[in-house]
Amino acid sequence: MSFVVQRNGRAATAEELTPLAFAGYAHFTALQVRDGRVRGLDLHLERLRSASLEMFGRALPDDRVLSYLRTASRSGPADLSLLATVYSPAGEFTVAGPEVEPELLVRTGPAANGPEGPLSLAAIEHERDLPAVKHVGEVAKTHRLRQAVERGFDDAAFVDRRGRLSEATIWNLAFWDGDSVVWPAAEMLTGTTMGIVRRQLERLGVPQRTREMTLDDLPTLAGAVVMNSWTPGIPVHRIGPVPLPDAPLFVKQLHQAYEEEPAVAL
Repeated sequence: MSFVVQRNGRAATAEELTPLAFAGYAHFTALQVRDGRVRGLDLHLERLRSASLEMFGRALPDDRVLSYLRTASRSGPADLSLLATVYSPAGEFTVAGPEVEPELLVRTGPAANGPEGPLSLAAIEHERDLPAVKHVGEVAKTHRLRQAVERGFDDAAFVDRRGRLSEATIWNLAFWDGDSVVWPAAEMLTGTTMGIVRRQLERLGVPQRTREMTLDDLPTLAGAVVMNSWTPGIPVHRIGPVPLPDAPLFVKQLHQAYEEEPAVAL
């Protein structure tokens, strides 16, 4: 068994991939498959469906998307990373008509778990285009990451024009005030791991609230993490000039909530 790149459920050819290598109008979702199973599969399907409607005006049926994901995952080991990218065969810089159906490119690779942390995040002013969509046009995110590393940080957290913390480069942010999990209120991408954690914390009765967060609010907090498809929580010990305390129980609580989510067979 090996890793694959497939288009619409079959091996992608170089001829098919060539135009995509020079295009940038698409969206995607990233999954971590463990023992052939996935957490939050419904959230991944919802993400692909809603983003396709936003970007292309139509979406592939969920059952067809699932069949493509299954075909790719079953060609590799039981533990792997899976990237599903939806694009229009009409290409970019054009408006495809309703008769043009989106296509799905799936790539598998080694399973990933992310860095151990704790991480330091530079606070950089930035607002993503189409923030609710996980799209591929993200040159600014890598550029902001480079800027952060050049300044001695591990990564970057974004601050919008109103001074609100929103998200990090490839992460969602979550905070702990000593009693509740605090989610930042701003325009951002709602991650699938974030969705899993939120619904499981609610089921477990853990208090949660959403509020606008600025750098000035950080000294009042008892901990912070970043999360994405790799992990439900990596500790953050500094954002910009503000140090944040260790919160091992907060991190443990997020991981426990994530583990409560049933893993379904892909």
